[in-house]
Amino acid sequence: MSGQAAERQDPVHWVYSFGAGAAEGRADMRNLLGGKGANLAEMSLLGLPVPPGFTITTQVCAAFYENDRQYPDGLKAQADKALADIGTQVGKGFGDPKNPLLVSVRSGGRTSMPGMMDTVLNLGLNEETVQGLAELSGDERFAWDSYRRFIQMYSDVVLGVDHSHFEEILDEYKDSQEYFRDTDLNAEDWKAVAASYAARVESERGKPFPQDVHEQLWGAISAVFGSWRNARAETYRRLHNIPESWGTAVNIQAMVFGNMGEDSATGVAFTRNPSTGENKVYGEYLINAQGEDVVAGIRTPQALTREAREEAGSTKPSMEEALPQVFTQLCQIFKKLEAHYRDVQDIEFTVERGKLWMLQTRTGKRTAKAALKIAVDMVDEGLITQDEALLRLDPAALDQLLHPTLDPQASRDVIAKGLPASPGAASGEVVFSADDAEDLKAKGHNVILVRIETSPEDIHGMHAAAAILTARGGMTSHAAVVARGMGRPCVSGAGALRIDYAREMFSVAGVEIGRGDIITVDGTTGEIISGEVATIKPELSNDFARIMEWADAARLMQVRTNAETPGDVQVAREFGAEGIGLCRTEHMFFDADRIIAVREMILAEDRTARVAALDKILPMQRGDFAEIFKVMAGLPVTIRLLDPPLHEFLPNTPDDIAEVANASGMDDEKIRRRTAQLHETNPMLGHRGCRLGISYPEIYEMQARAIFEAALQVKKETGAAAQPEIMIPLVAMKEELQILKQKIIAIAAQVEQETGEKLDYLIGTMIELPRAALKAGDIAIHAEFFSFGTNDLTQTTFGISRDDSALFMNDYIRAGIFEQDPFITLDQTGVGELVKIAATRGRAARADLKLGICGEHGGDPASIAFCHEVGLDYVSCSPYRVPIARLAAAQAALTSKKR
Repeated sequence: MSGQAAERQDPVHWVYSFGAGAAEGRADMRNLLGGKGANLAEMSLLGLPVPPGFTITTQVCAAFYENDRQYPDGLKAQADKALADIGTQVGKGFGDPKNPLLVSVRSGGRTSMPGMMDTVLNLGLNEETVQGLAELSGDERFAWDSYRRFIQMYSDVVLGVDHSHFEEILDEYKDSQEYFRDTDLNAEDWKAVAASYAARVESERGKPFPQDVHEQLWGAISAVFGSWRNARAETYRRLHNIPESWGTAVNIQAMVFGNMGEDSATGVAFTRNPSTGENKVYGEYLINAQGEDVVAGIRTPQALTREAREEAGSTKPSMEEALPQVFTQLCQIFKKLEAHYRDVQDIEFTVERGKLWMLQTRTGKRTAKAALKIAVDMVDEGLITQDEALLRLDPAALDQLLHPTLDPQASRDVIAKGLPASPGAASGEVVFSADDAEDLKAKGHNVILVRIETSPEDIHGMHAAAAILTARGGMTSHAAVVARGMGRPCVSGAGALRIDYAREMFSVAGVEIGRGDIITVDGTTGEIISGEVATIKPELSNDFARIMEWADAARLMQVRTNAETPGDVQVAREFGAEGIGLCRTEHMFFDADRIIAVREMILAEDRTARVAALDKILPMQRGDFAEIFKVMAGLPVTIRLLDPPLHEFLPNTPDDIAEVANASGMDDEKIRRRTAQLHETNPMLGHRGCRLGISYPEIYEMQARAIFEAALQVKKETGAAAQPEIMIPLVAMKEELQILKQKIIAIAAQVEQETGEKLDYLIGTMIELPRAALKAGDIAIHAEFFSFGTNDLTQTTFGISRDDSALFMNDYIRAGIFEQDPFITLDQTGVGELVKIAATRGRAARADLKLGICGEHGGDPASIAFCHEVGLDYVSCSPYRVPIARLAAAQAALTSKKR
């Protein structure tokens, strides 16, 4: 039976109850109960006021999809019993027309996915029970407001009738009655609106809105399980590397109502500020509202504390002022939960006629800046240890701290201000839809996504956008929470904006901004600025320095950088790089002042002509290396000799050909002919790397001389002895390395004889071909170090071009062939196995063999953990990822130590 439970009892425990100070689950059962269910059980065990309910496990989700959306035997009987127990605890009956039990149905994966899956509130209402609710509550307006909300939410989530139908009906009704706010409507108004909602559902579906409360319940349960595979949830899982196999739980819980009058409220709170990390209560609430009103941005919420209200310049009373006794109780619960979980908590609560109810607690998502401060503060407070602080940080999130922000001295044309929902700043072209944001981002544009309010369907556009701007919503709205998690700047609740989707423009204070216009969003101040604003390099906090100090003390691997310009090298040093793991010499060849000489060298038809051209390049290369050695000040510098095929440097346009002809004295036709000779069908596997050195040894000899002369020059000028490590690329055969190594040693001997100075250097190779990994024992006889070039090793192991893989990579991930892009996170079972083999066989042949990694994987936390397990000496990554690698290396060491 699709979407319904079978009748036969089964011994498997599918349902776990909680409430009234007792629970069948615990916080450590999140894999089975999901984060929400596990924490509801834990709060119940802590004696906190939690409405009773039950959780249907993630195992049911797995069974639901494995069995063509059929439920396992025994589930219905267990759910019916748990539902009856809820009724007993609250003294109500599910479907009882005079004393109705109403429930919420919510998702709950093992890790938080805010807004990605579906929720249904007020379930159990129908044309009869709404009357009973009105009598019980003594508030007919509240009852009919709740019923119309239920019709709208259930129809949208379960029946597939889009919420826009109901928004249109409500807007038209309010216009006809000259109402401005929802609170202007009375009981008769809501009764009329509910009738119109029901009529629209019947006209859209061809059958009436369901009145059977059990049909409603199983419809909602099926919709929540079904939402695990909706498009927005799949996108979120892909972005956050959440396996589909985890599934979601479903939580059914007795409803409590924040919309029962002025002594009722609903809110969202964090035990510390999730943007700054300050140890202050942070959050928002609404009086006489239900939970979706706060998070969906339907109404702009009010501050929890008086201090926050005053800072925002609001005149609406804070919860501290409006409901002081409940606020005091709430603050006591905040302290209890944070002390229990030893981390910042993100809490949802409802106040029903003066009584506080806790609906959820979970580890609070936070910005990278806040994460550092919270971790350091909690260590100082004695709540956690330094090791625990390091392990709970997300290394990749540090990226938020390492990029430029707005220059405070730059002129700003501020056109509006909203709430500073997610810090950081960005400039870009205005777009008004998530699809446009994604399309333009793919074409290389920076875009700002402007929406009245975001919804989970916008997730792909939010990820593509450089920043997000919304007219509605608060600091805990969907836009704010998702943007903070992604590290995107966000300004929400910019109520002065008038957004016109049809015309693709917004207006504010007499200024009109259209699609494609440039604006700047400052998520730290809430400012919206016309045009582009200059940026400056960030200043890292003392919290960052302390975390890095702890990380450096904990890690075993060194962290180097991939860099070849003095600017990048300097940035990497400032971020703590302990050397260069990859200096790509070919990047230096493209400089305008030397490309002509490089082309002369390539086009030369004999060794004499090539050497003459190389003699022009030599002083340029020597200068390049000298600048790098100076910045590195005695730290090791691994320099890869020329790697790409020569045709990449050759002229293609008539103007470029003429320029080379003038400089070299060759005629145009000869240049074209030579270019055609060097053309390759598959250059990635062609005449490149060490193969160039075998065919044209004078190229590598020139580079070796430039390296050695630069090292001695810097030693003479600064007193710091450079540590060059010369890396020969694309070696597959030990003979390739053996031949080229002897030529480099010969150049070193010449330089030593010419200068009377002794050189200190290493010669090694890049392991980037499967054969090299398999024959690492033979190659290590001639190599003093291996550096794993995992970009090419991944390409050659899979037979996949990194440049073209984007055409099908998402198809492979969706099909479950790849869990993640292997060019981002190392394939540990295939490519990683080759790395293990090479490391083991290499060190068996040479015990002191230095091992490192210099592919893009050197900055990926999961890949760094693998490198630690294999026993590499260092990882190397781009300059801005050096702090990420330092923290990830520390986490790898600590995790390994705990085993």
